Amino acid sequence: MNLNEQYPMTCIHPGAQIGQDVKIGPFVTIDDNVVIGDGTIIDSNATIHWGARIGKNCHIHSGAAVSGIPQDLKFKGEESLAIIGDGTSIREFVTVHRGTASKGKTVIGSNCLIMAYSHVAHDCELADHVIMSNSVQLAGEVVVGDWAVIGGGTLVHQFTHIGQHSMLQGGSLVNKDIPPYVMAGRLPISYEGVNSVGLHRRGFSRESINHIQEIYRTLYLSQLNITDALAKIEDEIPDTPERRIIVDFVRASKRGVIRLGI
Repeated sequence: MNLNEQYPMTCIHPGAQIGQDVKIGPFVTIDDNVVIGDGTIIDSNATIHWGARIGKNCHIHSGAAVSGIPQDLKFKGEESLAIIGDGTSIREFVTVHRGTASKGKTVIGSNCLIMAYSHVAHDCELADHVIMSNSVQLAGEVVVGDWAVIGGGTLVHQFTHIGQHSMLQGGSLVNKDIPPYVMAGRLPISYEGVNSVGLHRRGFSRESINHIQEIYRTLYLSQLNITDALAKIEDEIPDTPERRIIVDFVRASKRGVIRLGI
């Protein structure tokens, strides 16, 4: 750590491991058993609790609290972690809680943006490039795939899975799994089509997007039940990585996937 970048009003436990060129603002508290990677910025009044593992070139903004004790009555003080990947931005007053005995860690991937006042509860797993808009609230053990975008004020039920490259409307109440590559919204939350604009921006070809749309037309518009629709998809639509991702996600869903909006 460059000591010139540390204010005298900070409180850093001697057991914390601080990388090179880390900038730490005033009134920051960093606990024991914390690791902070090179080039990371910790703004004023942030609190980094026991068990935090923060990657390189992250930015933890003012008032954020990382690796707090889980809000889970089953938590008995067991050792666990909150892991944040490289290049991730945690905005003002975000709270990230560490894991419990269930998984032992809460994970936020690399190059994510977690906007102000959001909450990531115990044992959540966020992949890379996830965007959570302001005041999104994730309950425990939620899983979010790569490049997912969650609109502001969304509430996500515990154990829910949100698929990669999906986009959720702000203010959604999510109590079913969100399949990959789709847009979801309304109340109750429903399938609103394929996230074709987002996929195009991320380099998916028009052929791939059309292929994904064909899969979801069969899943949602064929008037077949889920089991029969998946069988039809596997029988009639060419095998691709996208098809396997979608079929495996739907088959693995324990809460059930969202349905077509009325």
